[in-house]
Amino acid sequence: MDQPNLEIQLKTLPNQPGVYQYYDKDGVIIYVGKAKNLKKRVSSYFNKTHDSGKTRVLVKKIVDIKHIVVDTETDALLLENNLIKKYQPRYNVLLKDDKSYPWICIKKERFPRVFSTRRVFKDGSEYFGPYTSLKTVYTLLDLIKGLYSLRTCNYHLSEEKIDSGKYKVCLEYHLGNCKGPCEDLENEVAYNENIKAIREILKGNFKDSLQQFKTQMKAYAENLQFEEAQKIKEKVEVLESYQAKSTIVNPKISNVDVFSIVSDESYGYINFLQISYGSIIRSHTLEIKKKLEETDRELLELAITEIRQRFNSNSKEIYVPFSVELGEDVKVTIPKLGDKKHILDLSLRNAKYYRMERFKQMKIVDPDRHAKRIMAQMKIDLRLSEEPRHIECFDNSNIQGTNPVAACVVFKDGKPSKKDYRHFNIKTVVGPDDFASMEEVVYRRYKRLLEENKPLPQLIIIDGGKGQLSSALKSLDALGLRQEIAIIGIAKRLEELFYPDDPIPLYLDKKSETLKVIQFLRNEAHRFGIEHHRNRRSKTALNTELETIPGVGKKTIVELLKHFKSVKRISNAKREELETVIGFSRASKVYNHYHKK
Repeated sequence: MDQPNLEIQLKTLPNQPGVYQYYDKDGVIIYVGKAKNLKKRVSSYFNKTHDSGKTRVLVKKIVDIKHIVVDTETDALLLENNLIKKYQPRYNVLLKDDKSYPWICIKKERFPRVFSTRRVFKDGSEYFGPYTSLKTVYTLLDLIKGLYSLRTCNYHLSEEKIDSGKYKVCLEYHLGNCKGPCEDLENEVAYNENIKAIREILKGNFKDSLQQFKTQMKAYAENLQFEEAQKIKEKVEVLESYQAKSTIVNPKISNVDVFSIVSDESYGYINFLQISYGSIIRSHTLEIKKKLEETDRELLELAITEIRQRFNSNSKEIYVPFSVELGEDVKVTIPKLGDKKHILDLSLRNAKYYRMERFKQMKIVDPDRHAKRIMAQMKIDLRLSEEPRHIECFDNSNIQGTNPVAACVVFKDGKPSKKDYRHFNIKTVVGPDDFASMEEVVYRRYKRLLEENKPLPQLIIIDGGKGQLSSALKSLDALGLRQEIAIIGIAKRLEELFYPDDPIPLYLDKKSETLKVIQFLRNEAHRFGIEHHRNRRSKTALNTELETIPGVGKKTIVELLKHFKSVKRISNAKREELETVIGFSRASKVYNHYHKK
């Protein structure tokens, strides 16, 4: 399908957190932004006048929008930063502060230092992050400093320089924060064991460290040092919150491609996420039209090859939902739990959102294709012999037993055809008898269609259980239409669908599009019937009192209502006002009726 225009893309964006990318006519990314709600944020660029001239220029250059759905606002923040650093879009530099987020570095050196930095170098050092909160970084560093004695100086601690006595211990040694490796007062093996423990903390393994913090907090409390205990408690709370690792802030997963697929009868949708240093640096969804009812495995293998060639990916490992054959050069992993499974699930979510958006776009751009897909699905779900292009649904309304009416709503190609809706005032039934009323209206409806030689529906839906369905069947039998039209009854809030001569109801998936169409039909029939019922009761209430006035006929009532608009205004009108409309004699009768002493 061709790329939809901007207006259609805006209408079909999801109300989810994520990152959006604007492209110009040459297919170049010109802006990357984050949003709590993609639909609201992106739409705001196009539905208001901007004060900034640069923003107005940006909007004029946008010809295409792409987006990536993520779990949280934090994920969106990190992903936005990664994409800006990767693509360096022109308008990000002009429109916002291009700051980098902090990392924690374990420096590759003898007696490694541990510190925060905003710059990442390929020098063999280990980098953990990025972090969205400096408070988290400082808390982690404070935790590490409280648990392990590490050097903070930037001396080059080679064996030769230490042996030559080049360095002297500093104030940190005398304060107990460092054990003095510069004067060979600390063993290198023991120091590296501490670094190993720190590495586990930065990977998210806080169990031992948290226990030590809690023990320390308890000791402060027992010694009545409540202020110190509170400080430790705050650190514990921040660390426990940090433990819930983001799917795109896992430093253990790097240089990995993630693929997932969702498909229907006609198309497959394959999402691709490229992971580097635990962060998403690229997302793309490929739509493939099926030709020979290919399996998901066949489509996924085809798409992986195409996408990796298109983006020149050299990742040695891929995550996929099931086994695929890609040769010996790539390691195929099928995640079952943990962080890897979480990332795969995120890819699947993006594929599903893309598919839903395509459906919405298809409904706007190609309604015939959309209708054909819905009709084909309804035929399968409802076990029909033909597609239900023309559906009619009946509902009775007899609130408190008064003014019994019925409604018939008509859907064509899955959409309301309001010009074909019909109301029925019950004529042959006395009192609130839903079964007899249903029998009457179904008979009248299709007797009329047969007499006028109009097309019959492929499906009739009766709002009611077995009793209502049986009543409707009597009318179809009387008209000889039993074998001509499929008919089902709905009961118990759409949970059960009843078929003639079948005691076992059909249950549809509550998320299915077929059930949504049926629900829409029943709601429309209910609304349309209640509206007519309310109008009849209102009309009866309005006219009843005026009709009881001696000497006042229907013509007079019509004249009064045309002029005064309501019975209340008539009752409050002065005699002179009434006389100008209906003359002295009749005005006196109406006025005296409402002003009796």
